[in-house]
Amino acid sequence: MAQIFHRSTNTLARASILATLLLVAGVLYTALEMTRSPYTTYAGVAKAQPVPFSHQHHVAGLGIDCRYCHTSVETSGFAGIPPTKTCMNCHSQIWTNAPMLEPVRESYRTGKSLVWTRLNDLPDFVYFDHSIHINKGVGCNSCHGPVNKMPLMFAQESLQMEWCLNCHRAPEKYLRPHKVEGKPTEDQVFNMDYQQPSSGNPVVLEGGKKFTDQIALGTYLKDVYHVRSVRDITSCNTCHR
Repeated sequence: MAQIFHRSTNTLARASILATLLLVAGVLYTALEMTRSPYTTYAGVAKAQPVPFSHQHHVAGLGIDCRYCHTSVETSGFAGIPPTKTCMNCHSQIWTNAPMLEPVRESYRTGKSLVWTRLNDLPDFVYFDHSIHINKGVGCNSCHGPVNKMPLMFAQESLQMEWCLNCHRAPEKYLRPHKVEGKPTEDQVFNMDYQQPSSGNPVVLEGGKKFTDQIALGTYLKDVYHVRSVRDITSCNTCHR
C-alpha cells in the first residue's frame, strides 16, 4: 500500500504538540504574572481621593502617631478611617481657608462623611483582624510600607494569599517588640523608623535582654506574645471562615 503521508508529517505532528503545550504554558504563566502585577493588585498605584491627604506631611513632617487617626487599630479588626472631626481638630485652626480642604469643611458643616477610596482592601471571603497583628508585634510598615514617606497614599503590597503566607510561614522574620529599653513610652510596632537588629544595631528589650539577630529576636517574641504555631496560622480556616 502506498504511503499516504510524507515522512515529515511525524515531525510536524510532534512539533505541533510541543508548540501547543508551550503556548498553553505561556498563557498560564502570563495570566499568573498578571494577577500578581500592579495592573491587577494596584500595588504602588496612588488612587484619587476626595482630598489629597499626605501621610508624609502628617506623619514624618508633623510627627502624628498612626493611632491618632486610626483609633481602633489596637482593639478592633478594622484600623478605622478617621471622621471629619479628627481632621478639623487641627484644620479649624490652620489652613482654614485652603481651597484644597473645602471638601473637609463641607463634610464637617453638613455631617456627610467623606468617601475615601480604600487602598488596602481584602476580599469579603478573607477574615483579617488588625488588633491581632498589632498585639503580636507586626509593625505597621511591614504590611503598609513606608507610609511616612508617601506624599500620596498607595498600597505597598499585593495583599494576595501567597504574600500573607510568606509571613505566616515564618513570623519570626518580621516580629518586633512593643517596648525597648530606654523608650518605655514608644511602641516599636508604630515606629516607622524601626530597624531590625544587627551587630551594629542591637535591640535591647526592657530587662536588658539584647538581640543582634532578627530570627533570634522573632523566635523569642513568638513565645512572649503567644503566637500560635505555623500549622495553626497557615490553616485554611484561620483566614477563610
